[in-house]
Amino acid sequence: MVSLRVIIDAANVAHYKKGQNGKARLSNIIAAIKALEKGNHEFLIIADASLRHSIDQKEQYEKLVEDGIIDEVPVGQIADHFILETAEQEKAKILSNDKYRDFADEFQDIKNMRMPFTIKGDKLTFGKPKKPKKVKNLLQNVSDEILNEIERKRWEVYTEKTTQPFSPLNVAKAAILQLDQSNQKTMGTRIENAFHKVPMFKNVMAMVDDVETAAPYVIFVLVHPKDYKAAVHDAGNISVTVADRLHLINRPLIAVRNDLFVKPGEFALNIIVSDEVEDICPFNVEIRINSFDEMFVKNNSRNIASTIAARLGSWKFPYVSVKSDMLMEKPGDFDIYLEKGGKPDG
Repeated sequence: MVSLRVIIDAANVAHYKKGQNGKARLSNIIAAIKALEKGNHEFLIIADASLRHSIDQKEQYEKLVEDGIIDEVPVGQIADHFILETAEQEKAKILSNDKYRDFADEFQDIKNMRMPFTIKGDKLTFGKPKKPKKVKNLLQNVSDEILNEIERKRWEVYTEKTTQPFSPLNVAKAAILQLDQSNQKTMGTRIENAFHKVPMFKNVMAMVDDVETAAPYVIFVLVHPKDYKAAVHDAGNISVTVADRLHLINRPLIAVRNDLFVKPGEFALNIIVSDEVEDICPFNVEIRINSFDEMFVKNNSRNIASTIAARLGSWKFPYVSVKSDMLMEKPGDFDIYLEKGGKPDG
């Protein structure tokens, strides 16, 4: 089983601690081959055309070139650029101590591509490539773009980012305050609509009574994943408290959701009339992202789905797929694609 793809920068490896005669060492390249074979790594050896003139064992070196074990850079191309370009295309590491500073503007993640080394005697030891810096708030950026794209499709979403300190009591207080304010508007609208539709006074009053007692609300409690269990544990108490204070016969439903815009120890509320809550999520999401962030976003895809569902007012989470895209070159690069909701194809 191949565990890593590596390009050997033959010139850089060969010139590591040159011999007494100032010649590059073929033995260094042999040491690199042995180390990579021992680790069962797939590798490619690339050398610039001038190396054959500075190597210490010229005949043996030229035979390796003739046998196709060492590839020389095509005439007219710069060896370092060719190596970097090949590594990027093949998603390979580069065994080299060269920092390739002249190409830093074109190749943004050289530190992660390059795998340093040391050689003692006939043994080569790998160093560790530096990991690319994580983009700050990447998950929030992805979620923001998904919500923006949904809004562009004229679907209403909850975009409020302000939060409050989390505690079951604070959640209940905030829910009571919001419902008490919105209930007046909701009742007024429903009564006004009733007068247009039903001219009989007793039917209007029956509708008013229904509004007062049905408690047609779902309270989406948006919390950081660290606070999820605590919020779920107290969901029943929150529901009872809200119903009691607002004199509701039917308790509101409490839906606790992980939310990527909420910090630990804080919460937000998205309160929706129950008959407006979606039974399915109207959109599935495909995230095309750079290879550096792919696993991080995949591991957090459920939190992204939870965030979107809560802010859309949907019982069901969207299906979120994460795919690496070679056109996304730098850490933090991503694109969002939405499809009609429900079960994904296949």
